Order: sequence, then structure tokens, then C-alpha cells
Amino acid sequence: MKVFTQSVNFNADRELIKYAEDKVSSLTKFHDKIVDAEVFLKVQNTSDKENKVTEIKINIPGSELIVKRETKTFEEGVNAAVDNLKRQLKRSKEKHRDSLIS
Repeated sequence: MKVFTQSVNFNADRELIKYAEDKVSSLTKFHDKIVDAEVFLKVQNTSDKENKVTEIKINIPGSELIVKRETKTFEEGVNAAVDNLKRQLKRSKEKHRDSLIS
């Protein structure tokens, strides 16, 4: 699976990009037909402590899953988004399997 990572309003270091790509790549365990993934890391110019926005978009045949999280750190945001996507991918795969059975 190809993972595209973009950082908006700041320059992400290699470690952060690798962390995000590794976490997102682990989603292939839950759905074997993932086409690709896009990770957007954004810093909002606000006074809030939770100004780091992590957005992950997963493309699967016939659908795309998008999760957006605002957190204090990008690592926290990536973890939360990936956890949510795991649930969505499992649900999507179950729906697909159910439609094949009926």
C-alpha cells in the first residue's frame, strides 16, 4: 500500500513521517484491498493546546474512509485516527462479506 504524507503550515521531520506511515501501513492487516492512504498533518494557528490536526484518508474499492483528529501531539492524533480506521475497516469488510453471502 502506498502512503502519501503531507505536512501543512510546518515541516515535519523524517521520524514523524515514518511513524505516521508505519502506523497507517499496519491497517493492511484489517483490510487486504486498501488502494492507498493519504495522511495530512496540520498545525492550526490557534491558542488552543490541541492545535495539531491529523487527517487520514484511506481508499478502498468503492469507498473512502476519512478520519480527522485534533490533539496535542501528532503521534496521539495518528494513534487515535488509526484506531478509528481499524474499526471502520473491520465494519466495511464485514458488510462486504455479508453482501457476498446473501
